[in-house]
Amino acid sequence: MTAAAQSALGWLVAFTVSWNPTIRGILVVATGVIVLCGSVYMLLATNTGTRLGFLIAFAGLTGWMVIMGFVWWLYGIGWVGDAPTWRVEQVVVSDTADDTSAAAAEEARDLSDWDDLPEGGGDAAASADEALTSEDSPVAQFEETTQYLQIAVKETGGKDPDSLLSNLPGPHPAHYAAIQVQPVVAVETPFGETPPEPEADEDAQIFTVVMVRDLGNVRLIPAAFTVAMAILFGITCNVLHRRDKAVTEARARAAAS
Repeated sequence: MTAAAQSALGWLVAFTVSWNPTIRGILVVATGVIVLCGSVYMLLATNTGTRLGFLIAFAGLTGWMVIMGFVWWLYGIGWVGDAPTWRVEQVVVSDTADDTSAAAAEEARDLSDWDDLPEGGGDAAASADEALTSEDSPVAQFEETTQYLQIAVKETGGKDPDSLLSNLPGPHPAHYAAIQVQPVVAVETPFGETPPEPEADEDAQIFTVVMVRDLGNVRLIPAAFTVAMAILFGITCNVLHRRDKAVTEARARAAAS
């Protein structure tokens, strides 16, 4: 790396790494590790020796990590992976709400047998709003959410919530959602007056946002963390066990002689 590149990298780090929370967080974690883990190791090392004290302290630390990771894994908290989201597949533009034949997904070409979502659409509607108005969205059609009205929110697929089998792990059928919006009638409001309630322009085209549910991997990181800590805990306990056996054999030979 050249001197110019090193200088540029240094300035970049200086401007991107701030005291709070980056540096402050690192110092807090480092202080906690030194004070808590270091004090326990110091007590064990002064009583049992540096090597044995380290093994005992490390076994205790990894054992506690296994318990913590299992709780994270069980409840989906702590250091988790990606949360479930609605992933936008396509925005279908049509003249009527019933015409979605241009959809790439076969399931979305006919919405007549889809179920209605609760009013508002929840996080599905929020994902659709972001896709329709975000500057970074490749399917953006509007600049603001006030430029259109939501006229239908539907879903299909996924596991049956009323079935006991839906709680069992296994393959998840594709879960689709469709948010249909229509531009509003442009109204000029005189200064100082309350704007009227927005109304959908019935002559305008309808935009159908087709989305599929991405289940994410919330428990993947906690599961991997738990397994990794369990392996380290097992290895450390095995080393302690073999050391105890070696000490017992040495004492037995010394007593026999």
